Amino acid sequence: MTTPTALSAPPSDRTRWLALAIVMTAAFMDLVDVTIVNIAIPSIQRNEHASVGQIQWITAGYALAFAAGLITGGRLGDIHGRKRLFLVGIGGFTLASALCGFAANPEMLVASRLLQGGMAALMVPQVLSIVHATFPAHERGKVFGLFGAIVGLGAVSGPLLGALLTEWNLFGLEWRPIFLINLPVGVLAWLLGRRFITESRAPKALKLDLVGVALVTLGLLMLLYPLTRGRELGWPLWGYVSMAGAFVVFAGLVAYERRKAARDGSPLVELSLFRVKSFAAGIAVQTVFGVALGIFFLVWTLYMQIGLGWSALRAGLTGVPFSLAVSTAAGLSVQQLVPRFGRKVLQTGALVMGAGVLLYLWEADHYGLAITSWQMALPLVVMGLGMGLIVAPLTDAVLSEVPREHAGSASGLINTVQQMGNALGLGLVSVVFYGQIGDRLALAEIGPAFVHAFRHALWYVAGIMGVIFLLMCALPKRPAQHVEGAGEETPAEATAAPERELEPQPAG
Repeated sequence: MTTPTALSAPPSDRTRWLALAIVMTAAFMDLVDVTIVNIAIPSIQRNEHASVGQIQWITAGYALAFAAGLITGGRLGDIHGRKRLFLVGIGGFTLASALCGFAANPEMLVASRLLQGGMAALMVPQVLSIVHATFPAHERGKVFGLFGAIVGLGAVSGPLLGALLTEWNLFGLEWRPIFLINLPVGVLAWLLGRRFITESRAPKALKLDLVGVALVTLGLLMLLYPLTRGRELGWPLWGYVSMAGAFVVFAGLVAYERRKAARDGSPLVELSLFRVKSFAAGIAVQTVFGVALGIFFLVWTLYMQIGLGWSALRAGLTGVPFSLAVSTAAGLSVQQLVPRFGRKVLQTGALVMGAGVLLYLWEADHYGLAITSWQMALPLVVMGLGMGLIVAPLTDAVLSEVPREHAGSASGLINTVQQMGNALGLGLVSVVFYGQIGDRLALAEIGPAFVHAFRHALWYVAGIMGVIFLLMCALPKRPAQHVEGAGEETPAEATAAPERELEPQPAG
């Protein structure tokens, strides 16, 4: 337990808006880093001779480390100070970006990406905590509106920025500038944050649950490692044993978390939340949705750049209609549609996104290798509209029936499982995509093989959207809109607030 940090004087108007700009820059760095890497994956594979498993771990490793450390990062900020943990996180994130950019081999790049995800888990949870400590409640609505704009901007600019940096081949560095661009931004944010961010702590910080973190990480590794390496190794027996053992570890996690909750009331996972039907269904939706996004975005990039032979820039520009559609539908869903139609908006989003996937599947089959960017625009817009109807209102729908005293823990868990689902989807790429591609292909066989594998993977994504539609039937018909800053928090809410995360972000 810690006591609040006393402030000698409230931050000036200029200082707090500078602090906001700094933490929003950090949030933008994380959002862009999630989306910027996929577009450069073919370049990394080509120039570094990375294996299929290494390619998957470059993306999945970040999501796994981020998910495993997210709740713990928030609690460390509560205990030791949000400013201090933010500076540690952004400093470590910048250092890890440098290690990624100067990686000598794929193994070093994978290790650096794991470190980068771990540092993001320290940095990102402090963002909204610092906002809570810096801005009065009546101003937070405007602040969180800015965060929504940042999410949309990150979704659009990440793939484009990655495409441009890869295509330009600055100083002959090929893909490396996508990581090195973080260095000047991170250093400047660290220096300014050290000066302008005000320190704060939680009045009643929850204790750490490092055993819970270790069990979650171990279970996910036992599940993901065989999925990513199994195809290359011929699906050995130990892989199946490891995946089965993962569920034993998760069962042990549940038993341990029950004891932890009874002992000191600060488990990593608040199991009592799963008694709320809408929350349990919402967690399932977030996890499965993360799987779908993890599969689609990586497979999509490989299909365009390796299968169709497009440049990184063309692939990045092709995705612009999708990103714009997501941002447009997200704004409409929260402001106009959900207040009128409730849960039906999310279910419509699942059906629309599924229809977009099926349309894309038909076009990939019909046009084959001759497909053009403008022919892809229609299915991508349909998919983007469906995704936008889901991502923005989903968190509020899941939290609607959660007791207010558990809102912080529930919100942190929602974002954690989405990242875990994303990592699992990236791991499944070996099965649903690469499993359809032969080991030794002649040059003329690569394109048709990748088109076939892409269509095969899209069937899985379409099926997942159907499952999501069914799971959404358990969400409340009229989700409550949890608007930050609607009123001053109680002490319990103030304690929970640091575990709140940014709204679910488009993966990729």
